[in-house]
Amino acid sequence: MKTIEIRSLQHSWDSAQAPVLNVSAFDLVAGEHVFVHGPSGSGKSTFLSAIAGVIKVQHGAIRVVGSDVGAMVGRKCDRFRVDHLGIIFQVFNLLPWLSVLENTLLPCRFSARRRENAGPDPTASATRLLSSLGLDDPKIWNGPASALSVGQQQRVAAARALIGAPDVVLADEPTSALDEDTKERFVDLLLHECRASGASLVFVSHDRGLENRFDRSVDLRSLNDGGSND
Repeated sequence: MKTIEIRSLQHSWDSAQAPVLNVSAFDLVAGEHVFVHGPSGSGKSTFLSAIAGVIKVQHGAIRVVGSDVGAMVGRKCDRFRVDHLGIIFQVFNLLPWLSVLENTLLPCRFSARRRENAGPDPTASATRLLSSLGLDDPKIWNGPASALSVGQQQRVAAARALIGAPDVVLADEPTSALDEDTKERFVDLLLHECRASGASLVFVSHDRGLENRFDRSVDLRSLNDGGSND
């Protein structure tokens, strides 16, 4: 089963410029973990935003777990995203007035599917994820997200993405603010949680030292040249 199918995708921010995305075909099967790399400006963040339905592309088709993301608008797209996708973007989008624990539990608050997948005690699932990421102090869990360092915010965003076993996890430079020891621990947890739940993973990073941890590595420039990911 394919969790992501992309065909003839084109997108540009300015109609007078060449497309930042020009992908003829990209497929991701259920449970597959792919490492996507490329230089700054090659469209990696745009690629993830298109898959998530955050931006609407001008041309092409994007299907995620069998649904046409490009055809969804408004609340339907928001509902689909929270039900099926775990997203770690470079802008973490934590709500500063909520506690760390409340931020982590947000997908369970807005999605009955994610809440059910989190088990009989979603709070226990959240604290387990936070502890696995090195945030094991209850004072941190109950404190405001605004008090966290950048690296801590990144880990909370990861816990929020993973809770409730989404079908697909999209990670945009998720280790950029982490030191070497924390980075290894983070990647170990991310891959473990995705394998345990059967989630597919698209992991975008400049850090080529991580790519051998994944099932497949894709240079986005080759896709943007109209190549296939096969």
